[in-house]
Amino acid sequence: MPDILSIADHADMIVNGYAFSKSNDSVRVLNLNNPASACVLSADGKILETTMDDIELDIVQDYYSRNRKHLEES
Repeated sequence: MPDILSIADHADMIVNGYAFSKSNDSVRVLNLNNPASACVLSADGKILETTMDDIELDIVQDYYSRNRKHLEES
């Protein structure tokens, strides 16, 4: 079980319960309310790895595209 508090504290951005953390050329996303639900996005928002369903992936990609500028600024 991941340490949710530590992940949230070290996240570069949190949007509506999803922690976004930059990692080299990708972005790791964790659903803080359901830690089994995670994905890795490329810098341009394409899905590289996931344990999320399609609906949740659409939501996460939308959050990422709307807030990418804030993540890049950090």
